Amino acid sequence: MTKYGNAIKVHVPELKYRPLEDQIGYQFSDLAHLEDALSHRSFRFEQVDVNADNERLEFLGDAVLDFLCAAYLYETLATKDEGVLTTLRSQASSGKTLAECAARIDLGVWLKIGLGEEQSGGRSRPSNLANALEAVIGAAYIDGGLEGSRQIFDTLFVPLIDSLEHDIWGDNPKGKLQEYAQSHWKTAPKYRVVHQEGPPHATTFRVEVVLADGQQATGEGSRKQIAEENAALAMIEALQDLD
Repeated sequence: MTKYGNAIKVHVPELKYRPLEDQIGYQFSDLAHLEDALSHRSFRFEQVDVNADNERLEFLGDAVLDFLCAAYLYETLATKDEGVLTTLRSQASSGKTLAECAARIDLGVWLKIGLGEEQSGGRSRPSNLANALEAVIGAAYIDGGLEGSRQIFDTLFVPLIDSLEHDIWGDNPKGKLQEYAQSHWKTAPKYRVVHQEGPPHATTFRVEVVLADGQQATGEGSRKQIAEENAALAMIEALQDLD
């Protein structure tokens, strides 16, 4: 037995987690760290002899993943600006992405969870999967430093980031344009209706969007919201042309 922090760790068989280690691309020197990362709080609450769960490692892993994403994007996308890098980092480290990555490697099979959580489908719950994967990244940092976490990042996240590059702006043009504007000028784009015609049941709106530096674009639609989205999309396309 070894002591780590305030918890007493019990050595586990060396090969027990080898299939999982092969999938994440990192082999732990001390499997007690991985054991903690896979321990849901419900398991700790139901086991009188267990006094650690994965929440602290999740906190650490979240920060490590953000750094690794930022560093990778900075190094590999030298021509992209801060707004694009921020968008890609947000997509790559989102809870949805983490849950999908965890599901692909069947991380839920390895979780140690309480009986109630088991019965309510906790092994496949996206939030549990996302949190556990962050905890595994944090555990790898404790076990092998930044290089340990980087091995997991390279295995699971780099292929994903490379696939995201071709769809930087996603399907929410207003949201993406706002993120771009906030990162550049700390202010949101401004929208205004510049023309409206047709009867109430068949009205056409033309909306103009203006950025803080004076760039303008317009869009049309049968509703004001659609016209705003089309204006945002036109602005995004113009910004990409400038890049």
